[in-house]
Formats: sequence, C-alpha cells, structure tokens
Amino acid sequence: MSPEGIEAVERATVAAVAPRRTAEIGGWLLALEPGTIRRAASAAPLAHDLPGDPAVLDQIEAAFAEAGMAPAFRLADAPGLEGVRAELARRGYRFEQPTLVKTADAAAMRAVSTAQPAEVLERPDAGWAKVFTGEGFDPVDGANRVAALTRSPDAAYGAVREGEGTLAVGAAAFGHGWASVHGMRTARDRRGEGLAGRVLAGLAEAAQARGIDKVFLQVEEANAPARALYRRAGFERVWRYFYWSRG
Repeated sequence: MSPEGIEAVERATVAAVAPRRTAEIGGWLLALEPGTIRRAASAAPLAHDLPGDPAVLDQIEAAFAEAGMAPAFRLADAPGLEGVRAELARRGYRFEQPTLVKTADAAAMRAVSTAQPAEVLERPDAGWAKVFTGEGFDPVDGANRVAALTRSPDAAYGAVREGEGTLAVGAAAFGHGWASVHGMRTARDRRGEGLAGRVLAGLAEAAQARGIDKVFLQVEEANAPARALYRRAGFERVWRYFYWSRG
C-alpha cells in the first residue's frame, strides 16, 4: 500500500472508534480514550518507515501520562519500523495480539452473500446494541464498543433480524476515502448460518451508495472463522500489527 494509503487507513481506523481525545506527535496518531477498545487507547504510526526516536517516544509516553493512561502502541511489523520496535523493547514493552489489516473492494464484499442483505440503520437501536452484550460476549467491552461506534462521525449499522430479535450486527464507518468494517457480532446460538455475510453485504451496499469502493477491516490473526469469511468476501492482507505495552 502507498504511504498515502497507509496514513488514510490509520486515520480512518481512529476516527471510526471515535476517541474523545486525540493528538499527533512526530508522525504518530494518538488515540486517548480510556476503556477496553485498544485501537482507541494506543498510538499508531502514520507511516511504516519512522525511526525509533527516543525523544518522540518520550513525548508520546508523556501524553498518555497526562491523560491518566498507560502508554500503548499499535505497531505494524513492517521493516521500516524496526527501530521503533527495538526502542520499545529496550524500554520494557512487550507485544501481543497479532492483528491483520485487510482490504477489499465493495463489490466483492457485496457478493459474499446471495441471501437478503442486512437491514442498514442510520443510527444503532436497542436491538443492535443488545447483540454486543449477549451470551458469550464481555458486557463491559460490548458497552464500550456500542458507545464508540455510536459516536462515529459517519457510519451505517447493519442488522439481521428475525421477528423481534436481532441476530447479527456490524458497522461501517466512512472517511478518508475508505469504508471500514467494525463490530461484527453474531448471536452465539445462530453462528454458521451465513448471517455475518448478510451483514457484510448490507454494509457493502451502504458504501456503494456513498460512492466508496475501497473497504478495510482488522481481524485478530487467531480468529480463523472470521478470517475465512473475510477471504470469501475478497479481503486480502496488507499488513499485520501488534499491540505493545508494559502491562
């Protein structure tokens, strides 16, 4: 991906989770929102060729301290960031949670399901939000994600319903020339029925209606079922990142 594309994806990632406080320091974008959403509580480089400048990292750590937060970094494993990784390791940081950034075009994402696409809402309703705190999901983390995605400045919310119940949900945020997929959730007792594919199809239509063809998402490397779905939807890996912290 081009340097301009990398920066756009990183800015769109942070905008989608809508931290109420951000900062930029030395080519880094800081999201300073306490809570369980790590993308909203970490610093990410806006390029994949930054040096591990101790003075810049000092400033980033100070910004987190001022916000009352432990410093954390969301760092791609790109070769051009080796100096950053070495300096973080020297400072006692450790990395975890390998996560893939994947891109696709909206037409391929729409084609993942031949069933009726999910209903798309302009604002999340109670049924949409309830899926995040249902059986099998962490209710605190779910509440954090509902709040963050509700704050997204330009988003659409997909929901598959049956009767009075909502069975599967997701969101697409729009910005910096991209649509980004977030918050994909399916009720635990209804997985394997193609509902998530219907959510993707509905969100793809919302992107196409806005004239947006480029889509990205982020998925934990260990989440094999989700990765399989996204492969069927045309998503291909562009980079991998880890979270770095001292905790």
